[in-house]
Amino acid sequence: MKFEPNLDEVYSLKAADDGWPDTWHRFAERHMHAVQAALACQRPLLVRGEPGIGKSQLARAAAAVMHLPFLRFTMTAQTECADLLYEFDAVARLAQAQVLGRVGGTDWQEQLAVDRFVLPRPFWWALDWQGAFAQCLRYADGNENAARKLQPRRPPDWQEEQGCVLLVDEIDKAEGDVPNALLEGFGSYSFAVPEVGRHVSLPKGHAPPLVVITTNEERELPRAFVRRCLVLQMDFSKDVLLERGRDHFGKSIDPSVYEAAAEQLLKDRDAATAFGPVRPGVAEYLDLLRILSERKGKSAQVERLTQVRDFVGAKNPRQHLREAASE
Repeated sequence: MKFEPNLDEVYSLKAADDGWPDTWHRFAERHMHAVQAALACQRPLLVRGEPGIGKSQLARAAAAVMHLPFLRFTMTAQTECADLLYEFDAVARLAQAQVLGRVGGTDWQEQLAVDRFVLPRPFWWALDWQGAFAQCLRYADGNENAARKLQPRRPPDWQEEQGCVLLVDEIDKAEGDVPNALLEGFGSYSFAVPEVGRHVSLPKGHAPPLVVITTNEERELPRAFVRRCLVLQMDFSKDVLLERGRDHFGKSIDPSVYEAAAEQLLKDRDAATAFGPVRPGVAEYLDLLRILSERKGKSAQVERLTQVRDFVGAKNPRQHLREAASE
């Protein structure tokens, strides 16, 4: 896979049926080099940074530039390693057994075969798309239309051997044993499905997936896991705010208003350090600009900034109390 984005271009990322909205992305040179390095050494790219700074969007934008399928899995405190690989629908199998117990039948062993209740998850698709689809056919009783509805979106004219981009989002929310359990699969590009005695692996001649993993630093990750990754730190700064804002809203906002909104957000971040745990970031800055973009002209936008700034950046109760006392 080649990754050579135009650093001067602002890429449009169109909404899909996966819940992602329309947005814009410009690649920083450092971020481009990090993705290129991960592709070259075939290691996961661990992206660190506070929420809303663009970690997940980097993976989505990379997939768009390379015209590859974008697969996403978001970790939770309940996530187990197998959840990224496949799903065994034990509830559906039990329900089928109960139905067969009432109506009978001679093919009950086939109807209850374990592999009819195994559904591929993102890492399976990222490794072996054709094998994952074949398993979906089995899951869907051979109904090809039903199986196609189970497969992820893919770009037109994409070929399976070109690879995919897999985003493992917010890995710090998972229990500490989950990252280490994923090491073998990410390193060998293979995993076992013990329920059906099957081994899934990357077909010969196929490009391995680009695996992008994000963390909000809510929990320290295992050292062995971090050592197996390349690490990109996304830092917050005023320059990041201004560039992201201009990429999204262009000339619809006065240049001085970009500055004023950024300064307001930085003040709110400083106040949050003293008054509470919730600090506004890039996402809140874009929300603020989205509100201001509805007004035309500098004076109207400055007035609107004064009216709405408390609702966007002052997220801690004590910040609101402070603002109320100063009025």
